[in-house]
Amino acid sequence: MEVSFHKEIQSLKLGEGDTFHGEGILAVTKALLQSGVAYVGGYQGAPVSHLLDVLVQSEDILAELGIHLETCTNEAAAAAMLAASVQYPLRGCVTWKSIVGTNVAADALSNLASPGVIGGTLIVVGEDYGEGASVIQERSHAFAMKSSIWLLDPRPDLPMIVKMVEKSFELSEASNTPVMMELRIRACHVFGSFETKDNVAAPKSTREKFAEPAPFDYARLAHPPVTFLQEGDKVNRRLPLARDFIAREGLNEFMGPEAGEIGIITQGGLFNGLNDRLADAGLSDAYGDLKIPALVLNVTHPLLPDQIVDFARGKKAVLIVEEGAPEYIELSVGKILRQADLQTAIHGKDMLPMAGEYTAAVVGRGLAKFLTQYGVDPGELGQWLDAVDTNRAALTARDAPALPPRPPTFCTGCPERPVFTAMKLVKEETGPMHVSVDIGCHALATFPPFSQGHSIIGYGLSLAAASAVSGTQVKRPFTVMGDGGFWHNGLLTGVAGSVFNQDDSVLVVMNNGYSSATGAQDLPSSKPKESGRGRGLDMEKALRAMGVTWIKRVDNYRVANLVNVLRDARLTKEKGLKVILADGECQLARQRRIKPAMAKAVAAGERVMRTRFWVDEDTCTGDHSCIRLSGCPSLTIKPNPDPLRTDPVAHVNNDCVGCGLCGEVSHAAQLCPSFARIDIIQNPTAWDRARRGLSDLLIKLFGGETQGRPARAPTAQGVPAE
Repeated sequence: MEVSFHKEIQSLKLGEGDTFHGEGILAVTKALLQSGVAYVGGYQGAPVSHLLDVLVQSEDILAELGIHLETCTNEAAAAAMLAASVQYPLRGCVTWKSIVGTNVAADALSNLASPGVIGGTLIVVGEDYGEGASVIQERSHAFAMKSSIWLLDPRPDLPMIVKMVEKSFELSEASNTPVMMELRIRACHVFGSFETKDNVAAPKSTREKFAEPAPFDYARLAHPPVTFLQEGDKVNRRLPLARDFIAREGLNEFMGPEAGEIGIITQGGLFNGLNDRLADAGLSDAYGDLKIPALVLNVTHPLLPDQIVDFARGKKAVLIVEEGAPEYIELSVGKILRQADLQTAIHGKDMLPMAGEYTAAVVGRGLAKFLTQYGVDPGELGQWLDAVDTNRAALTARDAPALPPRPPTFCTGCPERPVFTAMKLVKEETGPMHVSVDIGCHALATFPPFSQGHSIIGYGLSLAAASAVSGTQVKRPFTVMGDGGFWHNGLLTGVAGSVFNQDDSVLVVMNNGYSSATGAQDLPSSKPKESGRGRGLDMEKALRAMGVTWIKRVDNYRVANLVNVLRDARLTKEKGLKVILADGECQLARQRRIKPAMAKAVAAGERVMRTRFWVDEDTCTGDHSCIRLSGCPSLTIKPNPDPLRTDPVAHVNNDCVGCGLCGEVSHAAQLCPSFARIDIIQNPTAWDRARRGLSDLLIKLFGGETQGRPARAPTAQGVPAE
């Protein structure tokens, strides 16, 4: 896993009166256990990947409580799990990354929301929004509104997050409606503490099973004609019940003084940043002791009209702090106040940006503008903003040359880099190619030095995205997807469709063994292991079952072989889908697996050999073709030691993991022979020492030098490979 929680999950066993210390995602997990959930599941995806990781790593605790855990193949499968709560009084929670995950789950969610639920259901979505996001810039708010799913946006404070998790199940059951909770990345990883309760086992679970299934009830199905009645039930019964519960339980917070000429309405998830800027203005402190009235919406849908009216009554103006577009809350508040015939001025997107993340500076500028317009001195907030502007202007005006761009790139030794190196070589040989890329690590090939990719349209959808293109290109297009995307969506939407429609294209599947981009979670094709959930499903067999006949497996680190297979796939006269399974374990996962084992072996005095690469400075020509074709972070440059040669030479730094790509590229692309492999041996045997001595002797006999041999170290011996 990207992060191991085996130590931290012990806090999930805390009971009544104990104190939890930790981060937001772990607090959410503890709150789930305290809420008596019967089942949990989801699909990995930042920023809530860790929630599923924690659940998987705490399976023993879940088993004690009879909680069923499902690691789903995609978000639609996770959302479909919630059908259990439509017919049974079971509490369940699923999680994924939004908005893309919510889009995938949309069909199941709509059909869940229509009949509603008997048991409480919670959907925890990672609201991956803003400059730190890795997805399209949309919000979950629109989906919640159109499907009548209640949306929580808790203030990023652990006691509040825990409270909202627990109350979400009660709200869901009180109104027979699914509840969605959005957590921004900062809320996922905020640290704090709260007083815990005992974990609660569900009345019915994997331990206490139902003796009989629920009786058939057509009214509980999302199917006409009852869907027409369900639509009315959403607004006529469920909505009033939800509003009553939200008001009765005080889920939204009134902060600061009761009276004031101006006030602020904010999404709960934005409160911490807003409070910092209010503190700069002298209107709050680190503990949220506001001197200006504020309504913190921990529930952003539905809004409570009476609550909005009571807050705005008697005020000249209200500032609405709502991140993203459209301005759903601002528009709703405006309607509520006009219908109540209140003339309180509403400000929001006129003072804050319509789009983009509400960072400290963004919120500060909008707040200062609002305060100034209504005669409130922004105090030190204005000075802070001036300092930000001054620093930015000073950086812009500097005469120093701009820093070179540092595009995101693959990890050192990543098995996907050689594939794109080979594709680049084939492109030079056979001409430009259309490349449809996918969500995942391989999307990094859209950046230099590879700069390949014409579309990124959705996870596992790259082959489907190339379907229409394949009929309009003289040269057959290439498609790339990972094994995660393959199982998530690609097998059905891509492979099945391509075979059915007889599309003539090439699919390269990166078989690295994990869902790597989200932290190396197991997939159906991951190798079975003691602490994992992989089942070792064979992608080749799945492809042949779908009707694919042209399938080639290649070792990613053999660039020359890759070039041959890619060239064959592009130029063969055979029509139809051609699939290349590019095998190479995720290097991060591999290093996490082998480094502890190697360290243990070295400590035990066992012989351990590791490989790295080295550049001969005398042979390197300095044209850096190797870097342009490889892009490996460990392959860099350094000053030329020869005073008569000005071009810097290539250099392999100590981050090298010995994948061999640089040497393979030099061979496949017929570059200079300056790369050498070094086998570094720790705890060498007598035979290793004898070989080293013989090697040194032969080098001396032929007039060579041994003093500068790159593998020399007091605790290791290195033998450069020929």
